[in-house]
Amino acid sequence: MRLTLVVPCFNEADGIARFHETVRRELAGTGASYEIIYVDDGSTDGTFDALIEIANADPSVRYLSFSRNFGKEAAMLAGLRHSSGDAVIVMDADLQHPPELIGRLVELHGHGFDQVIARRTRAGDPATRTLLARAYYRLINHWADVELVDGVGDFRLLSRRAVDGLLELGENNRFSKGLFAWIGFDSVIFEYENVQRENGGSRWSFRKLFEYGLDGLLSFNNKPLRVAIYIGMMLTLVAVVYAIWVIVVAATQGVEMPGYVTLIAAITGLGGLQMMMLGLIGEYIGRIYYETKQRPHYLVKDTNLTPRN
Repeated sequence: MRLTLVVPCFNEADGIARFHETVRRELAGTGASYEIIYVDDGSTDGTFDALIEIANADPSVRYLSFSRNFGKEAAMLAGLRHSSGDAVIVMDADLQHPPELIGRLVELHGHGFDQVIARRTRAGDPATRTLLARAYYRLINHWADVELVDGVGDFRLLSRRAVDGLLELGENNRFSKGLFAWIGFDSVIFEYENVQRENGGSRWSFRKLFEYGLDGLLSFNNKPLRVAIYIGMMLTLVAVVYAIWVIVVAATQGVEMPGYVTLIAAITGLGGLQMMMLGLIGEYIGRIYYETKQRPHYLVKDTNLTPRN
């Protein structure tokens, strides 16, 4: 069996050499032939120079460097497209995905699983973040057409047919957690203890996490649009009932001066609701807009890889 390790990198110059030595040792321990594909996602430090140095010293190393930062989703896609292994492992370069688990991934793959998924525990995470994450997964699993598991990310092994299935999905707006779940195939999950980042801090701000979560919610269903229809019908019914009530009161008690505070509050609230619904529709239209452009997911500035068809 031949293994491919796909490693997206962004500003990992300080730790990439240590990472490489660690994964090289673990891959050698599997007894399989292997290649390592590093994808430099437009790093602004010395990551690319470090990758060239590593590749010059290790013939199993391949690299791609993007013309700019296109995001982790594009970096993973590039690595998968150029992988040649019978099985492909995707992992981060910051050692939060423990290289020591590579052997476990390969072992479980040997039992016939197409996806071997490493699920991290939330030990050490702030309580607020843990509660928000659990609430988000309950929400998305209620709405989305695929089931996502809390703590499951990109760290996994994929069989060749699972990789080929992913590569058939050519959409521009890629939400990897959903795509991994969408392709299906026989899967197994095992847990590992949460590991702190070796160098620097997390690049995921609250805003980025919120936007990523919103992508997940909108990428695999259109139920929010249907909810907008139900809310519109409900508000119309409320308006009709209120109009009937006003007519009855006016007929029985005479016309009184309306309450301006109530009126302004109703107008403001309904206006805000309308803007929210328009924004929701705009999100879907925007996704259609970007899909119709059919731009490439990334542009390669430099590589030592032979292009694969």
